[in-house]
Amino acid sequence: MPGLTLGDTLPNLEVETTHGKIKLHDYVNNSYTIIFSHPGDFTPVCTTELGMMAAYADKFAQRGVKLLGLSCDDVNSHNEWIKDIESFNNGHKVTYPIAADPKRDIIKQLNMVDPDDTQSPSRALHVVGPDKKIKLSFLYPASTGRNMDEVVRALDSLLKASKHKIATPANWKPGEPVVIAPSVSNDEAKEMFQQGFDIADLPSKKEYLRFTVV
Repeated sequence: MPGLTLGDTLPNLEVETTHGKIKLHDYVNNSYTIIFSHPGDFTPVCTTELGMMAAYADKFAQRGVKLLGLSCDDVNSHNEWIKDIESFNNGHKVTYPIAADPKRDIIKQLNMVDPDDTQSPSRALHVVGPDKKIKLSFLYPASTGRNMDEVVRALDSLLKASKHKIATPANWKPGEPVVIAPSVSNDEAKEMFQQGFDIADLPSKKEYLRFTVV
């Protein structure tokens, strides 16, 4: 994917939002932040997605994660749209800011453009770390709404891997075993993971698939 991608530094743009002007680096500060884009206000899938983000806001707050929406209309339009979002989503309040991008400049700088229509945003989502770098990106076509449970699951994986030298296996869920990073030797693993770990018995007899719980 061209442009801004994993490991790149988030541009320190100043943006107009429903909470006033913000600079992206100041907003992220020392937190993980989810920045998610939408093709436009008063559109069906976007309304459901922003409503679901509002419903999940407490889950993100519990993890110390901030939210920032982005849609290609102006702030006045956003404020009117929020009334629909909250009404449709059983009154869950939109407490996070929504940035305005009526000229569609921000989506290009944040690499949130639909590859099939370079004038339109995709349903892109970046997870930005406290170091202002992109840690994870989802890129959906405009026709496909995001699964917020998967966003939370992936975020939990990122947060856990930021604290331990581990990775999460396929279909991992919080509370399940994780795998120890290949860069960690067995001797190092014994020191790091004193709760112990299990080594999978594989035909290759290579001891690279090591499971532990953290």
